[in-house]
Amino acid sequence: MYKMLRSLLFFFDAEQVHYFSMNALKRICHISFVRKWISNQFRVKDDHSFSVWSMKFPNRVGLGAGFDKNALYLDELSLLGFGFVEIGTVTPRPQKGNDKPRLFRLKKDKALINRMGFNNDGADVITGRLKQWREVNGQLTKYNNYNIKIRQLTTFNFQLSTLIIGANLGKNKDTPNEDAWKDYGYCFEKLYDYADYFVVNVSSPNTAGLRELQDKEALRKILVHLQSLNNIQHRTTNQIKKPILLKIAPDLSLPQLDDVISLATEIHLDGLIVANTTISREHLSITKERLDEIGAGGLSGKPLMKKSTEMLAYIAEKTNRNIPIIASGGIFTAADAVEKFKNGASLIQVWTGFIYEGPAIVKNICKGI
Repeated sequence: MYKMLRSLLFFFDAEQVHYFSMNALKRICHISFVRKWISNQFRVKDDHSFSVWSMKFPNRVGLGAGFDKNALYLDELSLLGFGFVEIGTVTPRPQKGNDKPRLFRLKKDKALINRMGFNNDGADVITGRLKQWREVNGQLTKYNNYNIKIRQLTTFNFQLSTLIIGANLGKNKDTPNEDAWKDYGYCFEKLYDYADYFVVNVSSPNTAGLRELQDKEALRKILVHLQSLNNIQHRTTNQIKKPILLKIAPDLSLPQLDDVISLATEIHLDGLIVANTTISREHLSITKERLDEIGAGGLSGKPLMKKSTEMLAYIAEKTNRNIPIIASGGIFTAADAVEKFKNGASLIQVWTGFIYEGPAIVKNICKGI
């Protein structure tokens, strides 16, 4: 059924269809019997829970950043079975992002190219929205020996599920790289009470100069600053420290990757996300003329599976699997997920696979792992 719907939706602009589809899902979920049907159709069994960073994830399949940038669809995504959702990328001030069109499908390659440019409502608005969501749907509860706010979603048949929220952080386009640490710190402090973990995004190819921040010393400045803020919050609120992760590009050279591993080990980074979109255009069936027409942007989807898995395996071996890794890139099926777990992933994120496989992707993956 989804394949037929997808064929229809793929006739229209990719970004417009994204918002149309999610807004339509949001509206129909206000109808009790529809909400119940969706929950029953896509719910994942409780025996798929997984613990890492002193948090219990309902399951190991999450939704990567960029899908729900502004924390607008958390209820609906929870109903579809996701164990965790990463909002953002969030910047201190609102951004419109790059000029449209900026999201393109490569259907034969099961891929996407995007150059969104960190379009989002800004840290203040998103914090307010997430705070309201926590207040309406959550409660302060004792969870894994410390107090945090956890989403408690009561479906029509009164079954509870929890949703872990990550916050992906970035810098504003017009913030100089030497001041980037301030932008990441601002977003971290704003969202601290309402996100369960944080991700430093310096690997998107769609903000000019951003990937220069993957240099070891630039990274150190950002990450150590966030760790310092984390320590302050820990001392003043008596919470355990929130996990801080780094999302890296699949286009790093081996020496650059070794620098990341060295720094992560040195400063005791909580985790890595491997990997972001790629600027590579290798092994695609699409014509060069069409690629030139589309232009710049990050490639995601099936073509990234092999490259990102090799990077995952390399990092896992070098760190003796002592640093938890969220694997991202090319995950469409349970077999893809198993491959990621075999090579060192603790959790996985989907994005492009969700677009191509549809709303049953979480349930189908969990059934097969």
